[in-house]
Amino acid sequence: MLRVEHVHLLLALFMAYAGWRNLREREAWRGAFWLILAALFGTGGAVLDAAHAGHPLPAQLAGLAVIAVALIAPKLGHRRPAEQTTPAQRTASAACLGHRLFLPALLIPLVTVGVALGGAKLQWHGWQLFDPVQMTLTGLALACVLALFAAAAVTREAPSLGLLEGRRLLDTMGWAVLLPVLLAALGQVFTRSGVGDAIAQLTTDALPTGSAMACLLAYGLGMVLFTVIMGNAFAAFPVMTAGIGLPLLVQHYGANPATLGALGMLCGYCGTLLTPMAANFNLVPAALLELRSPYGVIRAQVVTALVLLAVNLALMALLVFRH
Repeated sequence: MLRVEHVHLLLALFMAYAGWRNLREREAWRGAFWLILAALFGTGGAVLDAAHAGHPLPAQLAGLAVIAVALIAPKLGHRRPAEQTTPAQRTASAACLGHRLFLPALLIPLVTVGVALGGAKLQWHGWQLFDPVQMTLTGLALACVLALFAAAAVTREAPSLGLLEGRRLLDTMGWAVLLPVLLAALGQVFTRSGVGDAIAQLTTDALPTGSAMACLLAYGLGMVLFTVIMGNAFAAFPVMTAGIGLPLLVQHYGANPATLGALGMLCGYCGTLLTPMAANFNLVPAALLELRSPYGVIRAQVVTALVLLAVNLALMALLVFRH
């Protein structure tokens, strides 16, 4: 059975590969950074099991490793590793392959959605192939592996070239690749510290009594605002859902939780398009593309974000109270 632990192990192996390559190139800090992260991703399940069994030492060691990663991150700096092909070679290859280049990329959403919708029904000799927990993430990892081999087949290159280019991109982005994980954890910290309860109280005091649409608008715009502040919709979601979504919209007004959560996340994604806090989405691409302004990507996305936000709010108003 494919489980989310296998996804973490796959990530750990890739980071270990990146760390090993950096050590071979005498990039000690960068190599140590990826190797420590590989150890954290690869042993996370064992650390949790040990903590549940009452053995705190593995968790304490993991905490020290996290601190070490934070101390090493400022030493990485900006690096553009040597590319494996020249611009002329890439241009000639793209002209030769044409639209076939999109096939591996299209495999990723297709396989991910297929696993998410039908993975629970897939069995082999009575054994279920996918663990129902985090099935979408497991499907995404499988899709990326299949896309790697599909890209190798389309380009007639060895799959190892994909690992080389992936490692190059990983080194170029550096510590910014961790932002989604860190910001998602930040959302849990905010929720556990009572921010959601404070938002619920402020919303109850400020909004008109008995207005479901006012609460809905506060939820949608709050998702955007907190995403802009935190840089990630996954960080904003638990705060706004604990503060407004569950107590007011679902429990008090009877909103459909699945529809509310899906469209609420889409509102949050609109905020992702507008904030420099989402550095891995908006600042890193500007650096990779060598734009004159670090905020060029954000400026190009403003109109799209506002139009999508208006559409998502309208869909929420139409759909969340239908059962």
